[in-house]
Amino acid sequence: MRLNNRASDSLRPVSVEWNIQPSADASLLIRTGNTHVICGVSIEEKVPPFLKESGGGWITAEYGMLPCATSSRYKREGASGKSGRTHEIQRLIGRSLRMMVDLTQLGERTLRVDCDVLNADGGTRTASITGAALAVRAALAKMVADGRLAIMPDIMPIAAISVGIVKGVPLLDLDYAEDSQAEADANFVMSGDKHWIEIQSTAEGAPFSHDAFLQMTTLAQKGIQELFSLWSDQS
Repeated sequence: MRLNNRASDSLRPVSVEWNIQPSADASLLIRTGNTHVICGVSIEEKVPPFLKESGGGWITAEYGMLPCATSSRYKREGASGKSGRTHEIQRLIGRSLRMMVDLTQLGERTLRVDCDVLNADGGTRTASITGAALAVRAALAKMVADGRLAIMPDIMPIAAISVGIVKGVPLLDLDYAEDSQAEADANFVMSGDKHWIEIQSTAEGAPFSHDAFLQMTTLAQKGIQELFSLWSDQS
């Protein structure tokens, strides 16, 4: 039995609170169950050296877990350097966000997205992607309003969700208790036109079948389509 009698194909409650960091060019707090992530966007009027004089822009991301986000204190990474897990997650976020927009429409600017986990109860990377994509859209709208962009670039919505197999049953949107006992888990990132951007899947207990993977894929598509309803909310 899942927490609150949640069905196997149901998302946790999802909400977004906008303008959580007034100094950012765009920001929000996304809540997916008890996982809470602040996503803030800073616009820089420059690009990395490899893009200088290209006319195109860049979107990159940083991800971090605050010390009290987990049940036991998570060691702050500023002093010790970022872990391999952190680097892998922020690269995933950045790759996903760059699928949203034709970077040549940005001019030579960088959108730097910070995803800070306030509370971790499973699915922090997928919540970060879903929230960061909304924040990027809001930042681009601000650039148009400020006159830094002549027109709003074409944007492809993206969202992400986790799926796992727990005691032989495929489950959508795992919380930590479920993820910690999953025989297999996966993270799915999808675009608004129903194309996959990235899929990360891992067998934890034993290899899983092709049919099981297809079941996880079907659940992920259902969950992500529901998350796209967030794109109709006003910032």
